[in-house]
Amino acid sequence: MTETEPLPSATSSPAPSPAPRADDRPGPARRALRLVAILACLPYISLKTAWVAGSEIGIPAGSVLLENRQVLAVANSVSVLADVLVIVLALLLTQRWGRRVPAWLLALPMWAATGLLAPIMTGYPAQLAVALLSGDERSAAPAEPFLDSWVFAVVYGGFILQGLSLGTLFTGYARDRWGHLWSGRLGGLPAGVSGPGVRIAALVAAVVALFPLTLHASRVLGSDAGLSPRQIVERDADFTVLEFQWSVFVVVAAALTLCLVLRRPARLKVRTVLALAWTGSGAVGCWGAYMSLVALMPETDPDKQVTALAQLTYAGEMITGFLLAACLAAVLRRRSAEA
Repeated sequence: MTETEPLPSATSSPAPSPAPRADDRPGPARRALRLVAILACLPYISLKTAWVAGSEIGIPAGSVLLENRQVLAVANSVSVLADVLVIVLALLLTQRWGRRVPAWLLALPMWAATGLLAPIMTGYPAQLAVALLSGDERSAAPAEPFLDSWVFAVVYGGFILQGLSLGTLFTGYARDRWGHLWSGRLGGLPAGVSGPGVRIAALVAAVVALFPLTLHASRVLGSDAGLSPRQIVERDADFTVLEFQWSVFVVVAAALTLCLVLRRPARLKVRTVLALAWTGSGAVGCWGAYMSLVALMPETDPDKQVTALAQLTYAGEMITGFLLAACLAAVLRRRSAEA
């Protein structure tokens, strides 16, 4: 195991890493996880590349995806680059040169990757379970032509493998490099790791989170608030599963970040609280940002247009997630300075 090093701030020069030794090479388990992460990206990248080239494989006739091919090409090109980043991260987490990467340059894409993949890793299996229990073959797929059913299995299955392998690699990498930053329990953290500014920011984020939380919870209970006419017609068990999931992510993100900055309850382990806060804030913030961008895309059908209430919800989630992430970064930076 290599020596640990402090977590530098985004504005300071990173502390030099120790020179790599022969025994710094990843073991068989990490090499296997790296291979799984890379292979899991290939079906998605291949499919998206084919669509950029003009292929319609996996896209049924009449799909909304075929209405604007230019937008489809741009969106697919961006998503290909995002999945290529997963491959880069898998290499970074298992190579000697990865130890020399500044902490902020690694933490930001890993936080985003965690946030984007975690809801898929929980939501898609939950939808499949609902389909299995209810016998509804249409569960886990949209009602109108969008993508062939096999595409969802291939793409989401790949995402789940990416999340599991990349998450495991990052956990080991972070433990080796910064494990001392989240050792112990909340009650043992120094008071200086979360000053008044950090606590106020976390409280503000928690207050903002009440808005999207209320909307998601009301939809679980049957409300149509903020839904477009098409969404109201097509809502089903899958929709309820996802709304419940978003409610959980919002609660986890806000509550666990507050626990960390307030250092209460004292008996909770720092690593558990930090991991949940990291995942929750990433899911809420990154998906809020993504859906905010999707809402800006032109839509001529009034039945499909994103409502103003939905746009406010996405913005609220994005603000919540980013504020909470800033609180986590501040705590880790101060913890590093005191270590």
